[in-house]
Amino acid sequence: MIRSPLSTHEVARQLTDLGVRPGGIVLVHTAFSSVGPIDGGPQGLIAALREALGPDGTLVMPSMSNDDDRPFDAATTACAGMGIVAETFRTLSGVLRSNSPHAFAAVGPRAAEITADHPLDVPHGLDSPVGRVYAADGQVLLLGIGHDANTTIHLAETMAGVRYRRSKYVTVLRDGRRVRHPYDEIDHCCQNFDLLDPWLDLARRQVRGVVGHAEARLMRSHDVVETAIGHLRQNETVFLHPTGVDHECDEARASIPEDAAT
Repeated sequence: MIRSPLSTHEVARQLTDLGVRPGGIVLVHTAFSSVGPIDGGPQGLIAALREALGPDGTLVMPSMSNDDDRPFDAATTACAGMGIVAETFRTLSGVLRSNSPHAFAAVGPRAAEITADHPLDVPHGLDSPVGRVYAADGQVLLLGIGHDANTTIHLAETMAGVRYRRSKYVTVLRDGRRVRHPYDEIDHCCQNFDLLDPWLDLARRQVRGVVGHAEARLMRSHDVVETAIGHLRQNETVFLHPTGVDHECDEARASIPEDAAT
């Protein structure tokens, strides 16, 4: 079925009806292939988000590097793995991007605060863009995409003190030389992050609607974190597949000390 393009103003109204707050902070994860067509393409969606937020609002998107073997450059390193909207967003005038392979980009009055320096070894802790959105009582918006892409759940894992890790590395410049920086990251396949859907729905902690042509979910970052932590405290491995289903989850499980595994 051919879908008719929506105007920027129509999409902005949808966002407002969903509950995007003028003057607020919203962290957006999106798949434009589901949301479009919108007049102006990805830039039209960005314009609609900024219209809904107003001049006092701050828009945030993931902007991570896809290449662990090359040093990150905030001005030039692509984030194509985050989708065409995020890749377009990072290139726009006035948008700030954190100087990290685990980068986020932001525009608005609190953009500099959110994209300030953050550590390599704890990509999604309180001292990170997702942590700062949480601390500022920001919202999380999923457009045409599920909770498996919701980075804020990694913040919840960090705050809950989960003990699983996977060995990772990034490449950085030190004294003009490329250096591989190894670290252990809280990571797995993330498919079971979709468990947040029934948990949040049952508690009425997320609002569902349509933005563009796609299903949209809007929630407070606080509600994501508090809900996920509650379940992680009952079962540390709730987001991991059983052994043998997925190799990333297997690696995460294997990192838990035997006397702590569940």
